[in-house]
Amino acid sequence: MPALLKQWRSRRGLSQLDLALAADVSARHISFLETGRSLPSPEMVLLLGSTLGVPLSQVNAMLVAAGHDPAFDESDDAVPEQIAQAIELLKAHHEPFPLVVVDGAYDVVDVNQGAATVISAVLGLPPGPPPTAELVADLGLNLARLTFDPAGAQPYLANFDEVGRQVLWRIQREVLADPGNRELGALLDELLDMPTVSQQWREADLSVPSEPALVLHLSRDDLELRFLTTVTAFQAPQNVEVERLRIEHWFPYDDATATACRQLGAH
Repeated sequence: MPALLKQWRSRRGLSQLDLALAADVSARHISFLETGRSLPSPEMVLLLGSTLGVPLSQVNAMLVAAGHDPAFDESDDAVPEQIAQAIELLKAHHEPFPLVVVDGAYDVVDVNQGAATVISAVLGLPPGPPPTAELVADLGLNLARLTFDPAGAQPYLANFDEVGRQVLWRIQREVLADPGNRELGALLDELLDMPTVSQQWREADLSVPSEPALVLHLSRDDLELRFLTTVTAFQAPQNVEVERLRIEHWFPYDDATATACRQLGAH
């Protein structure tokens, strides 16, 4: 626990006094915790973890290191029914425009029908029955990998230079924020080996804030689609899997895209 606390405090750029003031505890107590002279209660670990913005999986590690039981569920099927119902509502209300749900390593875990239709059209999936949301969600797609893979969606991203740079920098920041997420770290290594990654993108400019939204320009044959994409997460998830879920809403950026989505959904 002492080493983990000091590591996260240093990672956040805080002094012991800064952390003490933010958590409303004494600087002396923080010092004792970091030197191992005092053992924190579970409540203190949770308080300091929340103050430092530590990912829930790493808060569990801090609790175990302090001799306590983990507080947050980390099982793969741990998404509560209430959260699953909320996602279903979001999917339905966003039709016919795409909505994509990804996990902490950008694996696609759910899509709505609008996303299934657009992804199928852009990737040129073999002709046949209209693709269902369930089918596309079961393809094992990774949204980040598709963005950079020359055999994936990258050739059809008309503004790849802008989107690719921002996506890569976002993932680099996320790896720094959650170093215990081994799947995300492995994904970043894989992306950096992609031939489409510019040498200039390999070092994230941490002085430049992440864009809150990106314009995605998809172009294939006669299909031209422009979306404003936003990423949202659940507030105070209290669950490791829920914390890592990200919901991408693709909003039509122009009337032509809105019309094209409606037409694709009508087939």
